[in-house]
Amino acid sequence: MDPSAQLRTADRDELLRLARAQGIPGRSRMTKDQLVAELRQRERQTPLHETDEPGTGRPQISSRVDAFRQLAEARAAGEMVLIPRMLTGNDRRVHVRETVREDHETRIATGDLEARAKFDKLAGSVFHFFRGTNLLFYRDLVGEDARLPTVLALGDVHPGNFGVMPSSDNVPIFGVNDFDDAYYAPFTWDLKRGAVGFMLGAAEKSGHGRKKQRAIAERFVRGYAAGIASYAADGQEQTEQLRMDNAPPLIRQLIAGTLETSRADWLAGLLDETRSGFRTDEELVPVSSRRKEFQELVDRYVAENGVPVPERAGRMRVKDVAERRGAGTASLGLTRYYVLIAGVRDDGTDDLLLEFKRARRSALAGLVPPSGYEVDGQADRIRHAQRVHLVSGDVFYGSVDIDGESFMVRERAPYRDDIGLGSLSPREWKQYAGICGRVLAHTHAMSDETGNVDYDVEPAILDAIGNRDLFVDDVLRFAEEAADRVRRDHGYFTADHALGAFRSVDVVYR
Repeated sequence: MDPSAQLRTADRDELLRLARAQGIPGRSRMTKDQLVAELRQRERQTPLHETDEPGTGRPQISSRVDAFRQLAEARAAGEMVLIPRMLTGNDRRVHVRETVREDHETRIATGDLEARAKFDKLAGSVFHFFRGTNLLFYRDLVGEDARLPTVLALGDVHPGNFGVMPSSDNVPIFGVNDFDDAYYAPFTWDLKRGAVGFMLGAAEKSGHGRKKQRAIAERFVRGYAAGIASYAADGQEQTEQLRMDNAPPLIRQLIAGTLETSRADWLAGLLDETRSGFRTDEELVPVSSRRKEFQELVDRYVAENGVPVPERAGRMRVKDVAERRGAGTASLGLTRYYVLIAGVRDDGTDDLLLEFKRARRSALAGLVPPSGYEVDGQADRIRHAQRVHLVSGDVFYGSVDIDGESFMVRERAPYRDDIGLGSLSPREWKQYAGICGRVLAHTHAMSDETGNVDYDVEPAILDAIGNRDLFVDDVLRFAEEAADRVRRDHGYFTADHALGAFRSVDVVYR
């Protein structure tokens, strides 16, 4: 099919994606016919090379997505195949380089400064490297554990992805707080990544040796197994929340700390002296000229997501908009906006803050054993995970398209916080790991309540675990090997980064 025919048959979302790739201004306000006309004009101005991506005028970027999908299917079917974690030496180094490039292709190709900042951040820390290279980790698991029960996995479990956030009642609760990579997968995938995350976090943040790292990770895995057994016995997962009144002392202390700052004081740190708009600094860049555009987006987002707008949000009137820069680890470099919503008071002390963050493809997509439980879309998938994993979570969690790109939406709040890992004693590390293990069990137990899994998850997981001591030992032995592999991979990455390896992407020349 020639490019002009492709434009005629494309839907509006596809046309918007192509327009964004071409940098066409005003695209979100164009009709479908106007988009087609502008894209045709661009085609005439920029003839395509035979190796270019159709409709973009750009070289075709090398991708191994389909190859890994086929590998996942083959391994899930029981075939004996070579997987990336079997690679050593230079072969492994090249694999790390190609995977990191592929995972960040858009951010590298556009010369994004925050992408460079992310690579600097990853080079400086093994734990940050682990957090920021999820695709690399899961390509080592490709097609694994196909026989085990499927759950809606969080996808990026580590000690920094649990924290305090607002509930639907606008009170702080503790739970999993990052759903960007959520995907239907074997329950062990979250356990394996979580165990590695606790080992690396305990090593880097508190300097713990291998024996203590293993003990902390063991508490995480046993906390999970005990949680699953508890939910299988009492079926209380549909009503359970960790709040100030029922949380363990360590979490109760964290929640109490988040309540020390009032909303007015918290907002004062984000707004200018008039309290009518955002301040300007290296993290916030006001784009007040886009207020009208974002008012239309907010109205559409509320309608499309069926948001039950609380009284405290008034008429959902947009007061100001800013670009948020420098946030996150894995998501550093992805477009984010802060949108200030007028509260009910005239003095602005009760205003709300919504975050719009560009969603990305889950690192697990195409790598998990085929299950039939997949959720389409990017931000839609993230919204689905939040609604499944949390009981009465943030009512503002949702999704919306901006210029053909998928964005997730959530409320920022003064009591959104996570624990200071560096301040934890060895005893507290174990306590925290056990708590997080049980919280993860709760998210998995919800997979058959509000998720897509069509069988009773908890008994199936307990049966799959079988001999608990043997199961825990299996997970910990995997985690120790994987943690060592992450350390070696970090060395490869750091050496390549120093040589400028991540300033360009791999393209197809034939």
